[in-house]
Amino acid sequence: MDAKLLEILVCPVCKGPLLVRREASDLVCKPCRLAFPVRDGIPVMLVDDAQALPAGLDL
Repeated sequence: MDAKLLEILVCPVCKGPLLVRREASDLVCKPCRLAFPVRDGIPVMLVDDAQALPAGLDL
């Protein structure tokens, strides 16, 4: 994923920064505990497509 793109992408819920999880191929918002998928190199920043992360998962 392009570093410049990551600089401007934010969580659509809280507008906070996102972390890249390469092994899961997604972008994670720690405060919202949401993982947004990356499909074919394109981040899908739709809340309906995001996966809620379990509370015990260490980010």
